[in-house]
Amino acid sequence: MKIRIATLLTVLLYTALFNAQSISGNLKQLAGQNLHLDGFDGLKTYLIDKTTVDEKGNFTLNYSENDIGIGYLLASDNKPLFVILSGEDIELAGESLSNPKTINIKKGQQNQWFEQYAKEHPKREQALSAWLFLEKIYATDTLFLVKKAPIKAIQEEKLRIKNEDAAFLEQLPKDSYVKWFLPTRKLVSNASTIAQYRTEEIPATINAFRNLDYTDIRLYKSGLFKDAIESHFWLLENSGNPLDKVFQEMKISIDAMLPKLATNEKIFNEVTNYLFDLLEKHSLFEASEYLALKVLNESSCTINNDLANQLETYRAMKKGNIAADIIFDKSNFVNSKTTLTKLSDIKSPYTVIVFGGSWCPKCTEELPSISKNYDKWKSKGVEVIFIALEEDKKAFADFSATFPFPSYSDLKKWESNIVKDYYVFSTPTMFLLDNKREIILRPNSVNQMDAWVDWYLVQGNK
Repeated sequence: MKIRIATLLTVLLYTALFNAQSISGNLKQLAGQNLHLDGFDGLKTYLIDKTTVDEKGNFTLNYSENDIGIGYLLASDNKPLFVILSGEDIELAGESLSNPKTINIKKGQQNQWFEQYAKEHPKREQALSAWLFLEKIYATDTLFLVKKAPIKAIQEEKLRIKNEDAAFLEQLPKDSYVKWFLPTRKLVSNASTIAQYRTEEIPATINAFRNLDYTDIRLYKSGLFKDAIESHFWLLENSGNPLDKVFQEMKISIDAMLPKLATNEKIFNEVTNYLFDLLEKHSLFEASEYLALKVLNESSCTINNDLANQLETYRAMKKGNIAADIIFDKSNFVNSKTTLTKLSDIKSPYTVIVFGGSWCPKCTEELPSISKNYDKWKSKGVEVIFIALEEDKKAFADFSATFPFPSYSDLKKWESNIVKDYYVFSTPTMFLLDNKREIILRPNSVNQMDAWVDWYLVQGNK
């Protein structure tokens, strides 16, 4: 039995060594320093291997087939050098990671292609942008319109640059990681240039983003996973379209992404969670609401509890729904003169319910701002009530003492039934209700709420 175990361990060790590939070389200025090799798993990074560079600058790091994708070398100066972990041994020589111009890739064909394209492609892009600028001048300025030869030469040079770039990518082996990675990296990195200088390419670029498969392990391990999501929706937001068109395009993109994502529950949760937060941070609430409802209705995947609770607010508290009535204990108002016993006692045409707390940095900005606008809002039929997520009665009283509107807290913070009834998961959160408690708006800021008052109540627009 002991012999069999020993034999098995020997086989496993041999297999592990056989499957391991190395990154070795000499970095003279890093002698004696720690050197890490890190990899990517979706939105996260992880340590693959680490070593100490010897006194002569030599080092060796190992990686396995599970690490195939993009990795990066990192020393104490925190200047990463990205490498393609394609299953080949890599050898490099130079001074330090912070001076990449000195580094020569002596072994590793895919990394040599990567290095060559990384040097040549930006130059092509710069030249292409310059020719496009000149082309617009020659096509629109009457001083140059008659110059047919330069216009033709510009068009020919543009085509030559594009063909040269395409030819480099085309000659790469079809089954190589670099063949997939370089066009994908080009797509992600070119988004801002296309939005600014090559707007005619926006539709095709958006379609390319929509065709990305986030369950593709090559993308998951590429370091482009997060950037692809951000660049896709940044381009939609900055495409030059009016906001209603931007939201329409974002919904199309969400619809394109979800069917593929639904085949991998882990990545489904990872992408939708990140995208939801991204849309919220950019105040793209119509798109985040659409995503939330689509995710909640996706039956083929189980949503993790934190994400589900966060998204549920959009289903339960969307515009047009009737908000729950709130029963008040008069002793829990900071202003003892308040006579409210329930939310439905408020007779104003509109009510803004604000959830926040003294411990919330953004609330310390927004609540005083609401106070400054309160007289104007009140004169136009908008009442405000502040629901404080507090546990300390004194902190609540000190924070709310100067507010001119009713301020209430049952001192149960996130465990408050009011908070749960309104599906509040962050602060500050606001809801604008009419006198039937129908949700009219979910303002994302005091400025948006004030703009609503000006547009609908001051100016009388409908």
